[in-house]
Amino acid sequence: MNHFMKRFKYKDIEAFVFRLWAREVSGQKITRKENEIIEHWKIHVGKDMDPIHMRESRERVLNALEYYFKPHKEAGNAGHFKTQVYKIAAVIVLLLSVGGLFTYNTFFKQNVYLATKEQKEIHLKDGSVITLLPGAELTVDKSFPASTRVVHLKGDAVFSVAKSKVHPFIVQADGFSTKVLGTVFKISQSGKKKTVDLYEGKVAVSSEGVPVSYLKPNQKWTNFGVLHTTAIISMGAVKAQGKQKSELLSLSFNDVPLKEVIAVLEGNYNTKIYYPKEAENKKITADFTGGTVAENIESLAFILGLEVQKKENAYTLKKISQ
Repeated sequence: MNHFMKRFKYKDIEAFVFRLWAREVSGQKITRKENEIIEHWKIHVGKDMDPIHMRESRERVLNALEYYFKPHKEAGNAGHFKTQVYKIAAVIVLLLSVGGLFTYNTFFKQNVYLATKEQKEIHLKDGSVITLLPGAELTVDKSFPASTRVVHLKGDAVFSVAKSKVHPFIVQADGFSTKVLGTVFKISQSGKKKTVDLYEGKVAVSSEGVPVSYLKPNQKWTNFGVLHTTAIISMGAVKAQGKQKSELLSLSFNDVPLKEVIAVLEGNYNTKIYYPKEAENKKITADFTGGTVAENIESLAFILGLEVQKKENAYTLKKISQ
């Protein structure tokens, strides 16, 4: 079958498929030779087709075709419209198979960019520039840029997004997404820890289980490597020692085990917090935005039904004395 298909040029296959389409729509009978080719496809090619690929292909084809059939749809002939679209979609999916990888690669396969040992600069059709850091992978649909500019990122990258007031740019990363209209920012992913550093413009960061966070320039969003956790940090100027001054602006937890909440608080407040071992898996939902270290630890103790004792730079949460 592969040898048989290699004898055909793409234009020949295209003409054949659309001839089938015309016959299907008009109700004309398919010739013996045409039917023979279809049977060859079913036997030698169809059995190797990925069902997920086929389903996704049909969905994309239907979405694309609907635009061209709007006049029929609006005219009230919805039943005929749906029948025709499904017929055409089936034939074009057949083209994906019969036409081989050329058709799939040309119209549907996503573009995948990979930075191996060195960073790699990617220029997208909308003018956006993405710098992939070593080990990062960027996936872009063939339809990019569409009404919404969506890309998928594994690893770390710096984005300089072309401005558009009507076409949002969305980066889908591992467990979170960043939405912008035009800005410069960096996404970092290390294990469970995710961060977004904003240099210019504004971004909205979405992560499962927590409210959307809105960043301004010189701010960072992070989850500290803990699910259902979100924080915004203000990044100040770099000190003489080479360290950057930072300030925790907001910190929220949604149904997070106490032991993980304590670890985040200790790390950010540079303190030690002792608590009853039996409470370590208790789920905490709290917003510690705006409070001092002492106030936030008092709030945590209230949630747990405990009292706080402070000694030097350490806090102890214990059962309330009778």
